[in-house]
Amino acid sequence: MTRGKFIAFEGGEGAGKSTQAHLLADALAARGITCVITREPGGTPGAEAIRNLLLGTAGEGWHPRAEALLFAAARSDHVERLIVPALEAGQWVICDRFVDSSRAYQGGAGGLGDADVMALHRVGSQGLLPDLTLLVEVSPETATARATARDGDAADRIGGRDAAYHARVAQAFGALADAEPARFARISGDPDANAVHREIMAALAPLLGAA
Repeated sequence: MTRGKFIAFEGGEGAGKSTQAHLLADALAARGITCVITREPGGTPGAEAIRNLLLGTAGEGWHPRAEALLFAAARSDHVERLIVPALEAGQWVICDRFVDSSRAYQGGAGGLGDADVMALHRVGSQGLLPDLTLLVEVSPETATARATARDGDAADRIGGRDAAYHARVAQAFGALADAEPARFARISGDPDANAVHREIMAALAPLLGAA
């Protein structure tokens, strides 16, 4: 059986990743491609429990090292129990965030460093990387407007951090995409959802041709 493809959506708060992930799943289904849509942190019962620990706003929160460890633990369970089995069954996996979020948030904006995040990933998830990472980039103004419309005053612990932190996240994502152009496709998320979806489908054309 042909192994499925692993597609990850990345980007900052309010980039529209979740919307685009569902549009992509619908487009693949229309082509007869069986896919699984999932998210991080989360995707399995154990990882969803860790998600609540990470993103809940009660208590004093976590320092970047603890955050990175918790994300790596959630991802390990997600990879072992959902992502790899689905890929081996020939399904495509569409994931709203994966390890590049840890690299940008904890490694970049949090100051932990990329090497340590990737070391955890090698231990926890055997270094699995997506076949294609779609980095959806939006202007700070668009990100703020969308996040406010989505969350109001109820942003999660990470989404609610200040603008300087999120600017560092965006910078870190850009540096990752520049360093790994074969794996990343940079997508402008500022236009309307249908226009963004068309750009995503164009970026996926080489993988669809091989499917």
